[in-house]
Amino acid sequence: MRVKPSDNKLTGLFLDMLAAEQGAGPNTLDAYRRDLTDFSEFLGRVGRSFADAETQVLRDYLADLDARGFKSTSVARRLSAMRHLYRFLLNERIRGDDPAAILSGPKRGRGLPKVLSIADVDRMLRRAKELSETEEVSPSKRLRSLRLYCLLEVLYATGLRVSELVALPRTAAKRDARMIVVRGKGNKERLVPLNDASRQAMADYLSATEAAKTEKKKDSLAASKWLFPSFGESGHLTRQHFARDLKELAVASGLQARLVSPHVLRHAFASHLLHNGADLRIVQTLLGHTDISTTQIYTHVVEERLKSLVRDLHPLAEK
Repeated sequence: MRVKPSDNKLTGLFLDMLAAEQGAGPNTLDAYRRDLTDFSEFLGRVGRSFADAETQVLRDYLADLDARGFKSTSVARRLSAMRHLYRFLLNERIRGDDPAAILSGPKRGRGLPKVLSIADVDRMLRRAKELSETEEVSPSKRLRSLRLYCLLEVLYATGLRVSELVALPRTAAKRDARMIVVRGKGNKERLVPLNDASRQAMADYLSATEAAKTEKKKDSLAASKWLFPSFGESGHLTRQHFARDLKELAVASGLQARLVSPHVLRHAFASHLLHNGADLRIVQTLLGHTDISTTQIYTHVVEERLKSLVRDLHPLAEK
């Protein structure tokens, strides 16, 4: 009698495939692992496993998510994880069928991304620069302020994902670099241009770190390959740490902390470019989106700009 592989083993095989064949990064793998662990726990409670669950059991799980108050977007993400898993199990001949193939997801409208105005971003940049230029603070606090200002300038100038931003190599701050190579999702590389403000912020921050290195010759961070090093496991600043610093800066700038995050600033980068006439395909390339449909969430910005152009420039438009 053939022994059915455990859910833990199948999850491990599935994640290995995602990493090896699709270049999935740590954050993507962690998200799949969390979703599939929750699914496996539900199956265990009803006496089923990945290897023998029927379509109705999968429907019961989706209903359970709804009963637990999950949003439609979260339910849709769990369903996507199940579909990917069962497609993998079918391809690997671990199962002879795909119980998730005929499942339909919850109806959901795609919400518009939260966006800061140009004035809001400018307020945050000014406040961050003021803090970085304050001399009545300890050297370590001033260095942290320079780091935050550098992170903010680079993020708004490039629209990088926060995971890409905090993992920038030290070589990204070359004095003559007008473009940086970014390794994004799926381990794909893309070129992203830097503006003068972000290049200057990187140069100032790097200069400050070099000065600190001279004072602390034995500092292990001095030899780090990362632009934003830390003593943590990854060796560089974490997404969570940057997000906390950003919310503190938002409050110091007179904004509500809940409205500001690294991802909101990425949205601001894209929306402000489109508002000022950038082509959607160019924004897609800069953001590192594989599919143009992902970038099309910003089309409301383009539509509003087109309306204003017709209203303001058409010779027969009402004045």
